[in-house]
Amino acid sequence: MTATTVQAHTLPNGLFVLTKEVHSAPVATCWIWYRVGARNEASGLTGISHWVEHMLFKGTPDLPKGSLDKLVPRNGGAFNAFTGVDYTAYYETLPADRIEIGLQIESDRMINALFDSEEVDSERTVIISELEGYANYPETWLDEAVKAAAFNAHPYRHPIIGYKHDLLAMTRDELYNHYQTYYMPNNAVLALVGDFETNAMMEKVNHYFASLPVGPTLPQFRAVEPEPQGERRVTVQRPGPAEYVQIGYLVPDCRSADFAPLAVLDAVLSGAKALSFFGSGAQTNRSARIYKALVETELASSAGSSYMPTYDPFLFELQATVRDSHSTAEIEEALIREIEKIQQNGISAEELAKVSKQLRAQVAYSSESVTNQALQLGMWEVLDSYRRVDTLLNELTAVQPEDVQRVAQTYLTKRRCTVGHFIPSEEQ
Repeated sequence: MTATTVQAHTLPNGLFVLTKEVHSAPVATCWIWYRVGARNEASGLTGISHWVEHMLFKGTPDLPKGSLDKLVPRNGGAFNAFTGVDYTAYYETLPADRIEIGLQIESDRMINALFDSEEVDSERTVIISELEGYANYPETWLDEAVKAAAFNAHPYRHPIIGYKHDLLAMTRDELYNHYQTYYMPNNAVLALVGDFETNAMMEKVNHYFASLPVGPTLPQFRAVEPEPQGERRVTVQRPGPAEYVQIGYLVPDCRSADFAPLAVLDAVLSGAKALSFFGSGAQTNRSARIYKALVETELASSAGSSYMPTYDPFLFELQATVRDSHSTAEIEEALIREIEKIQQNGISAEELAKVSKQLRAQVAYSSESVTNQALQLGMWEVLDSYRRVDTLLNELTAVQPEDVQRVAQTYLTKRRCTVGHFIPSEEQ
């Protein structure tokens, strides 16, 4: 996908609209991105963005609860939503001649979501059940402990789903106020990609969105994470099937010139992933360094690294599941040894060529469908600029072996490190 074919439009109420014509199939997608996520949550209100996301499926006067489940599939489409640390996004992908349904849905619930008190209480139960489901996984406990230790001042320390005590205490008015503050045209990006003619599409966009009111002045975001002053360590002891290790290093945001070298470093360690919210998992390429060093040697049953674009400095992470007969200390040492090898010896031109090819494939894959193209455009506009879609491949392929060694030496240091161990407790 090239952003040179993308057109940008700003409505008088501040809504930023991106359109890209793709005529390869009679399909179109409508994405709305709000610049709000866990990053924008104060202590005591953790999980509020995720909960508001849920509430927008609970109906408006014109689209009652449950109507989307019928309306979109009946017209041959799919829809969903998600909340991240920096944003909340909703989308509908439909046959091109039905894409107006997506515009209708998103303009309506941007302003008219009901937040019925009974629905709020019902969704409280659903979200707490979701949280308790996550709590069955030791990795969740460890990840939350590492984030909480790694960030002292920044809201990235809180889980996206929130803490149970906050979810139990949160009120309907707090949710509705969060919605009315952040879910406004001047805090949103509308990304439209597919088989349409731009002028005709913009007429529809103006029809549905131009009359919506400008929102209130957004709360000023002031949190800045101080530079780390030394290694931090956490241990979680709970029932669980295995021991786990997670190591996080504080690294710059995605607007930094070091973003691309860090993405290449992640690919060197555990294989290339999609550079998005969805690409942050620890799935590991069998030819990558961490797999060879920990899984092939049977030190760990799984191991990998993860890195994703974020608005503020976040974590570059290493994770591993410890095999029986080995210890968390051994696995921690093995993971750090892989970092030290790169810090001391760098990487070869051949290894860089291999991971560059993998990264090019990931960028190409993320451009295959109109849905993924709109995801990339909206995500990058929220984090930086939609034009990054056009420059990202060049950024990645411009990375040299010495850049990878340099960012490993600069950021993956003991001073910037938070180490977490999960040790199963006796009680079950």
